[in-house]
Amino acid sequence: MNASCPSRQSHDQITSEFATFSDCLIKIITEDSLLAAQMDDLQRVMDLLSLKEQHARTLLIHYRWDIDKVFTVFVEKGEEWLFKEAGLTVEEHNDLSPVDSSSGDIMCDICMEDIPANGTTTMDCGHCFCNNCWTEHFIVMINEGQSRRIRCMAHKCNTICDEGKIRNLVCARHPNLAEKFDRFLLQSYIDDNKMVKWCPSVPQCGNAIRVDNDKYCEVECDCGMQFCFSCLSEAHSPCSCLMWDLWMRKCQKEHETVNWITVHTKSCPKCHKPVEKSGGCNLVLCVCGQPFCWLCGAATRGAHTWDSIDGHRCDRYGKDQNKNLECAKTYLWRFMHYHNRYKVHEDSLKAEVHLKEKMNMKISKLETGESAYQDLSWVENGLSTLSRSRRFLSYSYPFAYYMFGHELFQNEMTEEEKEIKKNLFEDQQQQMEAYVEKLSMVLEEPFEAYDKDKVKETGMKVIYLSIVVDNLCRTLYECIENDLLGPLQQAIHIIAPYKSTGVPKASKLA
Repeated sequence: MNASCPSRQSHDQITSEFATFSDCLIKIITEDSLLAAQMDDLQRVMDLLSLKEQHARTLLIHYRWDIDKVFTVFVEKGEEWLFKEAGLTVEEHNDLSPVDSSSGDIMCDICMEDIPANGTTTMDCGHCFCNNCWTEHFIVMINEGQSRRIRCMAHKCNTICDEGKIRNLVCARHPNLAEKFDRFLLQSYIDDNKMVKWCPSVPQCGNAIRVDNDKYCEVECDCGMQFCFSCLSEAHSPCSCLMWDLWMRKCQKEHETVNWITVHTKSCPKCHKPVEKSGGCNLVLCVCGQPFCWLCGAATRGAHTWDSIDGHRCDRYGKDQNKNLECAKTYLWRFMHYHNRYKVHEDSLKAEVHLKEKMNMKISKLETGESAYQDLSWVENGLSTLSRSRRFLSYSYPFAYYMFGHELFQNEMTEEEKEIKKNLFEDQQQQMEAYVEKLSMVLEEPFEAYDKDKVKETGMKVIYLSIVVDNLCRTLYECIENDLLGPLQQAIHIIAPYKSTGVPKASKLA
């Protein structure tokens, strides 16, 4: 902690220095490097705004460790507003009451007892209470998990208490609780920081990942887990987080409920939702208000007797008798269409894990053979491109299911616009699929048994196909970003940027 605050820097100096902190990096924070990571951000704010460590921490916890936000508020609204919003008072007071300790006792406004001046503590806001009341207040707040921002006890005072004084008072009575308080402050760097999140691997690897500037990204931890930083699910671009969440829930439920729904429910002729009949006559009323006949599924009027429905007969066969059943089946078949193709590419992706083992064996044979090859990087690069494109294709089907369905974007496009965009998307998707299959077939060739010229020819094919697949993947991605998601009014569907090199790997914090 700084012993004294250096002189305030000029606005231009702070702007210039802050610009040096804008690099976009992905770092792994371990338990050992957590303190160093926190101190790095604290030091930036301490240097930029000439604050002590405790004040910088109070400021950063309030703004969720977002240095950009701290700087923006400072520039746009000024230092006074910045500090006031965070409950920070920089002016300092002595630990004792402003009244001289020799002048007698001081009445504590909390317990209403007369306390010697040296038995009281004054916070930065100037409010003074007895040490016992302060300690009780701090203990309650720490045990309730609110130790990151403990406010002054005075009525309507929003000032955050000095962490050093909290630590000293609590430690005198409960040393273990003081350690808990320090752990909470340290843990705040991850729990309250929107740019730092725990790796969601199972079992947990214990690493946290810190990103700069863009929370809508995909990252890879050194444990091998690739995940979406925004929602902590597995990496799922080109699906938005909402699409992926809906798809995962739908996949979990569909296989268990489809058969039951088919047997036990019928589709409402108006809203098409499944309706269950648990008893009573054959006139069923849907929650949308539409009455219909349970026998044939046709819409009816509401009046009925014990043996008939007013104005309705279904004892004779009609051409559209199965219309509503067909409508329900259409919804199911549409899901199955997209799910089957999603699953095919997902299964291929899993199978290609074994392909990597085969590739390593082929490379070993080529490197140790009579005609040792100097450069076989095309094998590994081709395999990486194949894996990335497979994953992209797999997730492009859940994207298409929601993009061109009725659940999310019903009022965003006309049916004609939707059909045009759907055809554009599917044409590019189909073209990419064809080249991905070609790349897969070439990589599976027994090129370790080929002569030197044919190995070279195979390598050129793999390099060419890898470039084509990457370009097609990028083109399809740009189509999704610019032509499909770009014009939408809903800004919630943001996807991670495309990377030709795959999901960026985080590096350990030095």
